[in-house]
Amino acid sequence: MSSSVATAAEAEIWIVPFFGQGHLFPCIELCKQIASRNYKSTLIIPSHISATSIIPSSFHQYPLFEVTEIPSSSPPLPPPSPPHPHVVMHSQMLQGLRNLLSTREPESRPVCAVIDVMMGWTADVFKIFEVPIVGFFTSGACSAAVECAMWQARIQDVKPGEARLLPGLPVDMALFESDLKHRPHGPPPGGPPPLRGAPGSEKIGPPEAGDQPHWMKEVERSMALMFNTCDGLEGPFLNYLANQLGKPVWGVGPLLPEQFYKSASSMLRDHEMRTNRRSSNVTEDEIVQWLNLKSCGSVLYVSFGTEVDPTLDEYLVLANALEASNRPFILVIQGGAGRLDPLRHLDKPAEDSYFRSGLDNKVGKKGLIIDGWAPQLLILSHQSTGGFLSHCGWNSTVEAIGCRVPILAWPIRGDQHYNAKFVINHLKVGYMISDDQSKSIQKDDIVSGIEKLMSDQEIKKRAHMLRSIFNHGFPLSSVVSLNAFIGLINQKSV
Repeated sequence: MSSSVATAAEAEIWIVPFFGQGHLFPCIELCKQIASRNYKSTLIIPSHISATSIIPSSFHQYPLFEVTEIPSSSPPLPPPSPPHPHVVMHSQMLQGLRNLLSTREPESRPVCAVIDVMMGWTADVFKIFEVPIVGFFTSGACSAAVECAMWQARIQDVKPGEARLLPGLPVDMALFESDLKHRPHGPPPGGPPPLRGAPGSEKIGPPEAGDQPHWMKEVERSMALMFNTCDGLEGPFLNYLANQLGKPVWGVGPLLPEQFYKSASSMLRDHEMRTNRRSSNVTEDEIVQWLNLKSCGSVLYVSFGTEVDPTLDEYLVLANALEASNRPFILVIQGGAGRLDPLRHLDKPAEDSYFRSGLDNKVGKKGLIIDGWAPQLLILSHQSTGGFLSHCGWNSTVEAIGCRVPILAWPIRGDQHYNAKFVINHLKVGYMISDDQSKSIQKDDIVSGIEKLMSDQEIKKRAHMLRSIFNHGFPLSSVVSLNAFIGLINQKSV
């Protein structure tokens, strides 16, 4: 064993996640993977998140995994007038990182910082202290590859009926007019934060057609990139990005709990894998009891994750469609659902949500409405669940794939549009909620989409076959990629 490897446990790698739950969970799993390779992995979070609220009970199994909280100044947030709370949070985070690094001697500083690309504005601090960085996408590679290819091809528009191929990418990812006509939607609740330049000066979500993707500037100083995916799912897209960017691009996921890979055919229990810091009106046992009464593959699961929502008007249309459909369903409503308030309280039940006006009573036992947090892995892994109406956030997408559940895609913003195209055109395990993404969703769109998804036996067979990627546990290609990352760190440390 070389001396650099022998002293690896003395070396430290920092992981800097974005603040949303969909970013924190993959980063925690990445910390575990790094710690299992005899490196100290430290998750750097602002104190308003609190380590006890996100770290699972299995934390003690990884003695080299630590959490460092950056303290907030007092008062933690200014009055609801400029500057925006995110601006304050950024300045606190930057100052906290400077303080942490300045108190250490050069030899005791982290040998690498793995930075969520939505936290790319922290790179300047690491540059000052000569800490090399690796950019980390908690999303998949397809959306980044499509954005890069659109910029390289200088695509501004696509004519009606035209299929515009993207050089270097699979033919099934060809662009159509509808791909460039997303429904307008306001800023995502709670973020993302500003990127480079003046706070708030950057666009939110994907770039306009023909523009350079904003993340490309964020990763210029990264010595490599990591994606929360694997070769078996997105090999062509990972290879494309590596060729275009001229640096190592690794698929190191999907970064899901260890039990996800060990329980190929059994129901998963979220509380055993993830810490739940949000309230709910039902327990896991009550959800299991409800699902046990439904026939195999009959239930539609409807959830838009924890960070985005349809508008209130769209929620009303959805409610009417679920009432009209003859399919049993589970509907998840987060606190503040349908609002564009960046400070909505996700930890509180949605007391004024539309279904309080009677949807739960109208549908009776046909529907189960979860007010607040939902055990998504449990629901998706239950044999009664046969379809998932989803926003196509990347975590939800890979969880559905891993649980053999086809998707009815209702993308809202960001990478979700290209994730949906990837699921539908490339993997062929889903349908789009509407063919015209520039128009508002109608009740008939939802009803017909549900029926099409739930009655399609071929798509269910493909979903079962796709799960074979994970039949042998955590993907071998991702193990190789993580080892390559450690190898690069060893070279830099010598």
